[in-house]
Amino acid sequence: MKSMALIRLLQLSSQALPIGGYSHSQGLEAAIDQRVVTDESSLLRWISDVLEFSMNSFEVPSMLSMAAAWARNDPGAIAALNEDFLATRESAEIRAAAVQMGFSLCLLVCTLPHQPPGVIGTLRSIREPSLPCVWSAATTAWEIEPRDSVLGYLWTWAENQVLVAMKAVPIGQSAGQRVLLAMGSRIAEHSSDDYCKGDDYSNFSPGLAILSSQHETQYSRLFRS
Repeated sequence: MKSMALIRLLQLSSQALPIGGYSHSQGLEAAIDQRVVTDESSLLRWISDVLEFSMNSFEVPSMLSMAAAWARNDPGAIAALNEDFLATRESAEIRAAAVQMGFSLCLLVCTLPHQPPGVIGTLRSIREPSLPCVWSAATTAWEIEPRDSVLGYLWTWAENQVLVAMKAVPIGQSAGQRVLLAMGSRIAEHSSDDYCKGDDYSNFSPGLAILSSQHETQYSRLFRS
């Protein structure tokens, strides 16, 4: 991996990226409220299940398809793939999180220097660019390889989940690092070649859908989703 591409990926993957990721739990807060996640081991199980049944089986393949459309400069395909992705979000809150973080990252990318004009124009033409859509635009423009883009995307998602648990379960910092160590190994097992191609995607995660919907009316909460 080229040094500059690595630096750009680290910048995108940083929790300091100003896109509001810290305000979303992606359904985890509801799992904590319902006592599905109560400690280190149940947190690892939750993140591993979402990785297997949602992220690896649908979100990442969708992002890779968008990256391929960005690489061939196909705005129509990008917009269609973005709409398909948003239509699969498990609840209103999770859909809103994908749109809010995508919007914030889009604003950021469009203000950064040295962006290809075609990328900025296409992003601005999409009414609700999702996070995977804008992430794939940035990584393609910065010549980050698809496999490395996937690793960064999954890492920042897993890190967010652990930070949520540290605030809301709560678990300790050492427990959080053990979970991240385990998740890092699981994330590294995959490469872009491992993901399904064409239309063979699967996003069947009813537990996440139910819990994230319940979160919409949860009495006391720290996170927006």
